[in-house]
Amino acid sequence: MNIDRLRRWPGRWLTSLRQNWKSHLGTLLMFLLLYAGIHAWQTRSVPSGVAPTFSAPAAGPQAGSGTIDFASWRASHPGQAVALHFWADWCPICRTEENSVSRISRDWPVLSVAMQSGDAARVQGVLSRRQLDWHTAIDADGQIAKRFGLASVPALVVVDSHGQIRFAEVGYTSEIGMRLRLWWAQTF
Repeated sequence: MNIDRLRRWPGRWLTSLRQNWKSHLGTLLMFLLLYAGIHAWQTRSVPSGVAPTFSAPAAGPQAGSGTIDFASWRASHPGQAVALHFWADWCPICRTEENSVSRISRDWPVLSVAMQSGDAARVQGVLSRRQLDWHTAIDADGQIAKRFGLASVPALVVVDSHGQIRFAEVGYTSEIGMRLRLWWAQTF
């Protein structure tokens, strides 16, 4: 009898939702306002306008050059929106995003920034162990993240083709969310 009740539950719940959808609008609105408030608080220090530039030690495919210069890297992708993905090797949410970032980097220019994860050799080891083929700037002391107004990871900053910061997200961002933000920055 309990199994039959469990089988009927989704149908009852959906029927109730259809019949009482107006009563759920307040809950949805409250959720959206709470989400917007948390997002605004998390990104309150992110500068608007032109993205800060930086040079940092490198890891990943470009590690042979020793350093990576953000302005030069961005200039090597003319007319394209680019993403900066701030992450740390000790961050479990960052690990959850790894596959999404790898897939995004096949279609869009992505520069990852390893925040407070050690020196270039250590980060290179992490990238190799996790089989991540990311162009990575090393932010050993967190100063690059601070210039972007970020205090936690993971974070995604989308910079348009004119060098303007268009989006900043802190916390988990879905792959579709990353793609839509890059597309929006590229298109509009």
